[in-house]
Amino acid sequence: MELTANIIRDELVERCKQGDTQSFQTLYRQYSKAMFNTSLRIVNNTADAEDVLQESFLDAFRSLHDFHYRSTFGAWLKKIVINKSINILRKRRNDLVDMENTELQALPEEEGINEEEIKYRVEEVKKMITRLPDGYRTVLSLYLLEGYDHEEISQILNISHNTVRTQYVRAKQKLLSLIKQV
Repeated sequence: MELTANIIRDELVERCKQGDTQSFQTLYRQYSKAMFNTSLRIVNNTADAEDVLQESFLDAFRSLHDFHYRSTFGAWLKKIVINKSINILRKRRNDLVDMENTELQALPEEEGINEEEIKYRVEEVKKMITRLPDGYRTVLSLYLLEGYDHEEISQILNISHNTVRTQYVRAKQKLLSLIKQV
């Protein structure tokens, strides 16, 4: 079933490359909700997420000739959405501080979450994530919600691996602090 879905999507992409507007619309319907949610988790603003969604699809459709199936269309599109979302954050302000030249205490390895913290409902935690500063929210969302590892995040954000780890640990600490306040 998965293989069939991929073949159908690949066929849609090929039709789009040939200018088939119906295929454009079909791909948009298939991916728009997921891409909107991806952007919203990063930019934390509905209007910005909608702008990112529209610009990402326009760029993707204009650049289809550059898509060569090294990844799935969805993964390729998600990377465009993430990059545009990050650009929105950079325009607002740069909360990601380069820590490479700063002396840092050794960070503890990622700690397990205790049972009490696990009991919080997913929606409550997502609401708390939206209250994090942009930099923390971006790293945390890319790691926990989008499934990127620290190295991939460092490449996406163009920051060092240590900065990603630091931002992630601090985001977790801030998130736990927010949760405990409730």
